[in-house]
Amino acid sequence: MTARVALAVVGAGLIGRRHIAAIAASARARLAAVVDPLPEAQALAAGLGVPWAAALEGLGEGVAEAAILATPTALHVEGALACIARGLPVLVEKPLAADLAGARAVVAAAEAAGLVLAVGHHRRHNPLVAAAKAALAAGAIGRPVSAAGMFWIAKPDGYFEAAWRRAPGAGPVLTNLAHDIDLLRHLLGEIAEVQAIASNALRGHAVEDTAVVLLRFASGALGTFNLSDAIPAPWSWELTAGENPAYPRTDAFCCLIGGSAGALELPSGRLWHYAGRPDWWAPILTRTDPRPAGDPLVRQIDQFAAAVRGEAPPLVPGHEGLRTMAVLEAVLASAGARRPVCPEA
Repeated sequence: MTARVALAVVGAGLIGRRHIAAIAASARARLAAVVDPLPEAQALAAGLGVPWAAALEGLGEGVAEAAILATPTALHVEGALACIARGLPVLVEKPLAADLAGARAVVAAAEAAGLVLAVGHHRRHNPLVAAAKAALAAGAIGRPVSAAGMFWIAKPDGYFEAAWRRAPGAGPVLTNLAHDIDLLRHLLGEIAEVQAIASNALRGHAVEDTAVVLLRFASGALGTFNLSDAIPAPWSWELTAGENPAYPRTDAFCCLIGGSAGALELPSGRLWHYAGRPDWWAPILTRTDPRPAGDPLVRQIDQFAAAVRGEAPPLVPGHEGLRTMAVLEAVLASAGARRPVCPEA
């Protein structure tokens, strides 16, 4: 059996610890080190029996073959460039950077070094998403016409005790909408234009707590997305997909995709259609195929390990993260200027 890929996890906060748990469940990778300056991270590494370093510079040569970068978004560029400079293939948590210029710099550096760069848009690794993409490709709803997505969730006050979560680069557009925009791009193709409005009226932080976005896809399909991290509600991927056991799961949906021959609910995969040609006078039919299972974070680790070994390209390579970053920056620019913006990667 091929030896497991030795991964250093850089950043041992909430998502870093989830990556550590995913590595423990992976058949393709093993935890090689924890890199994080906080004493809690040093204690975590000691408890796991792996080396600890406050920064990448303190990590011994040859300890790790690749890295998972799970630091705050504002530190992604610095951390990714440091990994690349050490010759480490790296999976960068989403979004790839806090701005488009930083994302471009990371992609360019990885390409120049000939190193694997993957981006942690883990939903693409979810079997639910793979099933939805296959259904759309098979024409289950005909030609896509419109999509509507929601992320309404209530982050607790304690979430914002860390100052960086109240600062630019940490609002729900970059932290949460990053997942949803990447998912919509994955399912429906490139986004050609956005128009957005955002508000920080509820909390008054330096970042938004609510945003509404109009989307025009290159295919001609349209979409909307309604986003807030300040509303107690069940309509978010986090609370409906069952990906993360930390979130109590609801039976609601959070995304609708409508086409010329039917409509699809996500994440349930429930399909609405007619027996023959669409006819609003006829009974509309519905079916839900069995939900495929699999932890997307574990699958992401396995797939990244395969990419590091040269067995397959990353499922979400750097240039895909760059294109999603371009849309996110366009959303923020549109909200600031109150006008439509076309993403440019």
